Amino acid sequence: MIDLKFLRENPDIVKQNIKNKFQDKKLPLVDEVIELDVKARKTQQEADNLRAERKKISKQIGALMAQGKKDEAEEVKKKVNESAARLEQLEADERELNKKVTDIMMKIPNIIDPSVPIGPDDSANVEIEKFGEPLVPDFEIPYHTEIMQKFNGIDLDSAAKVAGNGFYYLMGDIARLHSGILTYARDFMIDRGFTYCVPPFMIRSGVVTGVMSFEEMDSMMYKIEGEDLYLIGTSEHSMIGKFIDTINNEENLPYTLTSYSPCFRKEKGAHGIEERGVYRIHQFEKQEMIVVCKPEESQKWYEKLWQNTVDLFRSLDIPVRTLECCSGDLADLKVKSCDVEAWSPRQKKYFEVGSCSNLGDAQARRLKIRVRGEKGEKYFAHTLNNTVVAPPRMLIAFLENNLNEDGTIRIPEALRPYMGGKDLIK
Repeated sequence: MIDLKFLRENPDIVKQNIKNKFQDKKLPLVDEVIELDVKARKTQQEADNLRAERKKISKQIGALMAQGKKDEAEEVKKKVNESAARLEQLEADERELNKKVTDIMMKIPNIIDPSVPIGPDDSANVEIEKFGEPLVPDFEIPYHTEIMQKFNGIDLDSAAKVAGNGFYYLMGDIARLHSGILTYARDFMIDRGFTYCVPPFMIRSGVVTGVMSFEEMDSMMYKIEGEDLYLIGTSEHSMIGKFIDTINNEENLPYTLTSYSPCFRKEKGAHGIEERGVYRIHQFEKQEMIVVCKPEESQKWYEKLWQNTVDLFRSLDIPVRTLECCSGDLADLKVKSCDVEAWSPRQKKYFEVGSCSNLGDAQARRLKIRVRGEKGEKYFAHTLNNTVVAPPRMLIAFLENNLNEDGTIRIPEALRPYMGGKDLIK
């Protein structure tokens, strides 16, 4: 959510930002919120004047009573009573107008960074850099579920009977590989100075609307029936929520946390051959990283976060590339974002395995995450998040890039301590 004062003073910039994100249907919201804001401030001013007048009159009543002028005091009291109904109405109007302003502001997208390429959707995303040599072996690489099935490592049929499509059982060495990758990712991030955390896997609606747009919420989140609770789609949600309504001393920043959690997503509209297996599913596990920092440090941390993911994948001999997300591919709260994509030798192309985002002060403004500076001044923090690793997709990249011609799976040296010292899965 952007600053209302900024919108009030720069409506043309806000409108151009909406156009750059190809959301022209939201253009009328800018004028609408300005009009409501004028009414809200006018109502507040009248209410403040009335409250000041009542306070003045109350002192007058006290003085008259002290002088024994009871009749005169009663006459003045009538004026107070007459204004009470008007003040009550003004306060109700003020609450309603402010709520309408906030509701609209929640729908207006954040101001994107000037470096973000302009484009309508992910087809306009721009490759930044490649890391590692993408190779295609001279033998055929099966679909990832076929590789897993050769090791008796996956059972989709039983999962479909138990929970429906979009779920799976992982078994044996494949399940161990899945857990090993997560544990390795945890230790990798701890070694880089991040504090490990296991967060709540459910969050209240106030946190949900604080960390994501309404569109994302509708397409992703599972609601717990009869309770004000949602299953998290990523641990970033509860990790950022940890700082809700806090004032943090500047000298304690940045907060750098890495978290493990299961994740639950509706995945509306998922389809296509590459969506089968464990590519796009309703439940998976993930290692995440988040940063809460001073505004002037957020760009530096943005670069560090995506580099962490690149370094982790390269330590497991998986070629990756980074893509700058264009304006139309950015969720409304994001200032800047890039995807990390892993090489698929089978598909002979890259596919997304993680996403790094700088959200500026949008989440902090919604959740009231403030910082107290050296001189006592208060301002909103900046928040960032990035995927360390999400093993379902990571498993696809890992299996394809480490498959040998004889059907065995090579275990890179960095992962061997998490696989009982094995250098191969046979």
